[in-house]
This record gives sequence, C-alpha cells and structure tokens, in this order.
Amino acid sequence: MQIHETIASLRAARSKSGRVALVPTMGNLHAGHIALMTVARGHADQVIATIFVNRLQFRPGEDFDSYPRTFAADCEKLAAAGVEHLFAPDEAQMYPQPQSYHVEPPPEQAGILDGEFRPGHFRGVATVVMKLFLIAQPDVALFGRKDYQQLMVIRNMVREFNLPIEIIGGETVRAEDGLALSSRNGYLTTGERAEAPRLYRVITDLANEVRNGAKNYSALESKAMNKLSLNGWTPDYVALRKKLDLQLPSAHDSGLVVLAAARLGSTRLIDNLEV
Repeated sequence: MQIHETIASLRAARSKSGRVALVPTMGNLHAGHIALMTVARGHADQVIATIFVNRLQFRPGEDFDSYPRTFAADCEKLAAAGVEHLFAPDEAQMYPQPQSYHVEPPPEQAGILDGEFRPGHFRGVATVVMKLFLIAQPDVALFGRKDYQQLMVIRNMVREFNLPIEIIGGETVRAEDGLALSSRNGYLTTGERAEAPRLYRVITDLANEVRNGAKNYSALESKAMNKLSLNGWTPDYVALRKKLDLQLPSAHDSGLVVLAAARLGSTRLIDNLEV
C-alpha cells in the first residue's frame, strides 16, 4: 500500500490507477470501515482510502482534539484489506489557508435531525468531501449507511453538481448484540457498553410497529424516546422520516426510515433502520 501525505503525490498515483473507488474516513478503523473497502474492491481497479480528521465538521466543545487517532493500526488493517493507496494529509495540506469557501447544503436537508443538534456539521462534511472528490477524482465513492443523513447530503451534492461519481452506501455493520460499529464506541465505559445495544432495540421496536400498521408516528417517537430516557439516556431525537429526503412522512407514505441519536454518559450514539 502506498501512503500519500500530499495532494501532488496522490494525484500522480491517481493518473495511473484506472477506475478508482474512494473510501473517506477519519481513521480509528473498525470492521465497518473494512467492509466498505471490501465492497469498493468490487467496483474499481484500485481503492483509495483517506484518513483525515476534519476540523470543519466539529463544533466548538466537541471531540476534535480527543478523537481517537490510531494511524499505525489503521495502516495495517488497510494493507490487509488490499487497499492500494492511502491519502493521509495533515491540516496544512488540506487547508493551506483558512477555508472561506464552503459547500452549504440546503437547511431542509442539513438543518434537521443531526443538523439541528450539530449546526454547521454538514457544511463541514460536504466541504471536505468535495475537496476529496476534486483531489482523488474517483469513479465511485463509498459511505456507510450508519451516517444516513450524511449519505443523503453527499448523494444530493453529487447529483446537483453533476459530479461523475457513483455513490454507494455500505450496510451498517453491527456487533453481535446489535450495536452499530462506530469509532466513538471506544468512549463507552463497560457498563455503558452493556447498555448501548438498547438504541438498536428501540428503533427496531418502532420499525416493527410501523410495519404492523401503526400510523401515529409522533406517539411512536415519543414512546421510543421515553424508553431511552428511563434507562439513563439523553435522547436528541428518535424520528420516522421518508428515506428519500428525510422529510416528515404522511400516514400514506412508504419508504420510511427510523433515525435516532442519543447520549449515553458522555458518548453520543446514532443509528437508523429502514422500515
């Protein structure tokens, strides 16, 4: 595996790489990331992974400085997965001057759900992903479905800017007890880790009620949030939305998804489940 720390180096390698799949990450890789690399292998001649902890998508007071950085272990995992290229720039390479131009997703997509609780987050995500697309010029790019709203924003950005990139959403990879794998799971204490699978159980219960014909979506959401609160969680939201644009559904809409975000101790976990 070739490790590229500069844009010039990656671009030189890209020019000789045929059809390329890009898998952006912030590092601290787990089995979910490696699953994306495996899927990428089936869509391209060569895979480019990226590791970059993007300051723009963190709000003041969030965990940018403490976000786990495990570069050596990440490199071993990527090499074992057969990734040909790793782009691992520092901040000076990605942002040689303060970033004054941004990709600003529309508020009806980026100001709801996670965007309501993390203002500016999706602007930071869209901006860095656009830069990575311009640097790597991939034919296909892969993102995990666990970050469902992020995947929607990126898909819409690619479509509206007419970028010649196919976006593929990788399935959420879970532990045996149902907890969605996440780099932030490492923040959980032993007791919190035992409690954490409740989030998936709660959204599964809600999804099953909808499949069985329940139509009072607001009441279902409130009940789900109450289940979390009674077990020591601080929920930001449990929401039933349309898959296409994450807007509020009517009782006659199909193609729905349950999304949830909640804090367990100091750790914020997210999850989703299509209905």
